[in-house]
Amino acid sequence: VCGLFEGMLEKLELDDDAAEPESDIYMRFMKSHKCYDIVPTSSKLVVFDTALQVKKAFFALVANGVRAAPLWDTEKQSFVGMLTITDFIIILHRYYKSPMVQIYELEEHKLETWREVYLQATFKPLVNISPDASLFDAVYTLIKNKIHRLPVIDPVTGNALYILTHKRILKFLQLF
Repeated sequence: VCGLFEGMLEKLELDDDAAEPESDIYMRFMKSHKCYDIVPTSSKLVVFDTALQVKKAFFALVANGVRAAPLWDTEKQSFVGMLTITDFIIILHRYYKSPMVQIYELEEHKLETWREVYLQATFKPLVNISPDASLFDAVYTLIKNKIHRLPVIDPVTGNALYILTHKRILKFLQLF
């Protein structure tokens, strides 16, 4: 899939001046719309500080009805990752012993501690995108990095605006 997408990207760059066939309509659409265009006028975005306890973070995800949240590191003054429902499953799998044993580690662990333990060998910087980038670039970034969620972060203010997903991009496409 990624190779096909890269081929489409090369073709689009070569054919910019030529009249494009109808089959390229989706590519033209994605190139002509910015990530900012997909950000709703009003939406909920939950952000967690890495000093927050794991248990509180997951209760907050559930209470706010969101599946993922960007992680803010106060010391670094930047976003450093994402916390997802998948992370919660991984944490439970790692610490769960039996139904009768309470998971005390989760009571005390902070998100930064979990990230240090879990990501020690696989650490990657947070992949994000500017609101001025095209939806084409967003789709390419999602595919290239094999991620499901892409935070839209304003490069001037550093504020997280929205989290792009494949589904949200397809819903935006459907509206047109």
